[in-house]
Amino acid sequence: MPRRPHRVQVAIVSALAGVLLLAGCSGLPRAPADAVVVPERSPGVSIGYLDAAAFDSRALVPAPPAPGTPAHVLDDVIAERALALHDTTRWNQATVDADLDFPAAGNLFACALGVPVDSTHTPHLVRLLRRSLADAAVTNRAAKDQWQRPRPFLANGGAVCTPGDDARLRASAAYPSGHAAIGWTWALTLVEVAPERTDALLQRGRSFAESRLVCNVHWYSDIVQSQVVGAATVARLQADPDYTADLAAATREVAAQRARGAQPSGCDAETIALRRSPLPAADDRP
Repeated sequence: MPRRPHRVQVAIVSALAGVLLLAGCSGLPRAPADAVVVPERSPGVSIGYLDAAAFDSRALVPAPPAPGTPAHVLDDVIAERALALHDTTRWNQATVDADLDFPAAGNLFACALGVPVDSTHTPHLVRLLRRSLADAAVTNRAAKDQWQRPRPFLANGGAVCTPGDDARLRASAAYPSGHAAIGWTWALTLVEVAPERTDALLQRGRSFAESRLVCNVHWYSDIVQSQVVGAATVARLQADPDYTADLAAATREVAAQRARGAQPSGCDAETIALRRSPLPAADDRP
């Protein structure tokens, strides 16, 4: 005759099986077996493809322009032009561009890409954007910490487009721009996904960086050097197999979106807003 402990173990196993069966039938949400998961360091904070910074950005980025130099004068002139865009449609677009939280951030380049971006139809693309964001941000950090350049709103006393971030921005350095490094990383990555949209994507990468000028949180030289950081980050990511696998999968997703005629929304308003730039037009330059 079996001993009592064995009967107790059988009863426990049966009870657990019943609980699991009830959970499966109760309508509780469960992730699909083939769900595309984005690894996170904490809720909403993605882990990049690389184990560490793509490279030492201090070795790539020179010192910011010294006061009195032509580059510093140019920074001042463009900052003044950017202040004139306060409370315009361009200012509103810069406020949108400042938000790097997903899912909203997924559509920042959707109009340039020509298809909507979401975790249902383009999950690998979302993962590509989220993880490469983390890599660009981490890589940019060393140079930013090295130079500790104050932000323009501290010099000119003007408003910023995200006043809720005021305290954080005061405590963080301007050079190079993390947002602009991320934007250029995305632009170059998306060019690989949709090379037929190269012109629109590169223009969007440029305007995304200029939004940091309009927000009064970065100098022109901040965004110029951050684009170098972004380009070098993408070059380093080319050797990562997970990145290239997501790149290939995202390419298929975008092609499928295009084939079914999916269109992003709000593109007319974005186009109108981005016509205004804080940079001098070609006929304004000497």
